[in-house]
Amino acid sequence: MTRAPATAKLNLALVVGRARNGKHELTTVYQRLDLADRVALGPAPRLRVTGFAEDTLVRAALERLAEEAGTQPLWEARLTKRVPVAAGLGGGSSDAATALRLANETLTEPLPPAELRKLAGRLGADVPFFLAQGPQLGEGDGTLLTPLELPQDYWVVLVLARGATKRSSGAVYGDFDDRDGGRGYRNRRAALKRALKAVDRPRDLAELPPNDLASSPLAAELLEQGAFRADVTGAGPVVYGLFQHLEAARAARSLLRTRGRAWLTAPAWYG
Repeated sequence: MTRAPATAKLNLALVVGRARNGKHELTTVYQRLDLADRVALGPAPRLRVTGFAEDTLVRAALERLAEEAGTQPLWEARLTKRVPVAAGLGGGSSDAATALRLANETLTEPLPPAELRKLAGRLGADVPFFLAQGPQLGEGDGTLLTPLELPQDYWVVLVLARGATKRSSGAVYGDFDDRDGGRGYRNRRAALKRALKAVDRPRDLAELPPNDLASSPLAAELLEQGAFRADVTGAGPVVYGLFQHLEAARAARSLLRTRGRAWLTAPAWYG
């Protein structure tokens, strides 16, 4: 079997506009993390996905790839989960993208990269990101990607509060719409792009605007512990803190473990 890591991601910034044609326009900054699931893929007499009973996305990815290629999905995908599930870290999307890439390489006539990205976008807004390398600016519904040059020399502490669960996308966006969260989107998007142009060192990431969809008091605790930026990733519930020094990051992780689960990781350029 062929094996590959399926990295987690952060939304280092996420600004969201009003819904148009049933979808919210957004601008986000995607950053891979060294925290990763593992995906192994090989031939099989029929499609099987093992290792994570709740999977639907990897199976759907392989079925759609086979359909696009005009073949049968004769693969087995084995998932080893390390990324927290339904946490805003993109673990399922990353697994699907990694399985797509590995399976596409087994085809006699692999799909060209543009077609593979288009297929990925039909699976989920952040799936195409996991087919790219390096940080990316996501626009539109999150699938329109532009490479970014961002510093990678910092540490990341992730915290999943005890008892926290991921709310449905419908509920999150429903609350957002109820408070007219999309008002002023163009200004926030412009502020995000100005801040990105000014990023030269890790601490400059602190100037990125906060997450429009979710917030958490844990972000303030991470800042108190020395993080130069802290926020919710995606729609949550995981909160991240960015640290310049490893010692401070380790201390923050130890302290925040009293609030729930905590991880120490770092940026990654590719999966």
